[in-house]
Amino acid sequence: METRAFGSTGWKVPVVGLGTWQVFDVGPSGVQRAREVVTAVLETGGRLFDSSPMYGRAEAVLGEALEGRRDDAVVATKIWTPSVGDGQQQFRDQLRAFGGRVDLEQVHNLVAWRHHLDWMEAEQKDGRIGLLGATHYAASAFDELATVMRTGRIQAIQIPYNPDERDVERELLPLAADLGLGVLVMRPLGSGGLGRGPGPEVLEQLGVETWAEAVLKWVLSNPLVHVAIPATSDPAHARANARAGEPPWFNDDERRLVEELWSKR
Repeated sequence: METRAFGSTGWKVPVVGLGTWQVFDVGPSGVQRAREVVTAVLETGGRLFDSSPMYGRAEAVLGEALEGRRDDAVVATKIWTPSVGDGQQQFRDQLRAFGGRVDLEQVHNLVAWRHHLDWMEAEQKDGRIGLLGATHYAASAFDELATVMRTGRIQAIQIPYNPDERDVERELLPLAADLGLGVLVMRPLGSGGLGRGPGPEVLEQLGVETWAEAVLKWVLSNPLVHVAIPATSDPAHARANARAGEPPWFNDDERRLVEELWSKR
């Protein structure tokens, strides 16, 4: 799988990672399945795993699934609370789950970001946090996200991007490039389901095997994107998603074809 420099951070990150929203919020009986998904991601060249306290048990399950393999992973997670005290407790829980460090700590949906960045920067200075970031899923919050980006206090953003959600193309993606910030893409396969994709002839024309692979490759063919984090609870799907992380990338005509097919799905 191809890697890209993650903004100006010096990281080299494979372009397909794994999101854990919903799919890792499981009880003890689901941990083995989570391990199998993590194994599939690592064996196909992925490294970045994204989670959040908002995702129920997902952080704890991811920590268990990475047991013995933590050094092979880049863990991105989040702080999600208006309370600084609660945020610091979330961080302590994350340190226990992820071997004493978080590689990318993000303020989830910009909740109390000014207050959280103060103590998060101190943890970064002490080496328990690698990079700092901020996320939001809604276009209505993108002006505020741009404000956070311009403070110089974060090194990455996480935003939605797919053929349905393209607002980030106007300002956030170019701004991230100008500022040297890493870009993680949530919801690369959309939020309402993939729908019915094209037939095998069109997929062959695009050089892919599945409609999901075509949509992921559409996202990753934008050079301003560094890593997409599709969520899955199926090891086979994780391996299939990894195929989208291999060039050649779509040209402008191929991207437009995917956009047209998406609109008709």
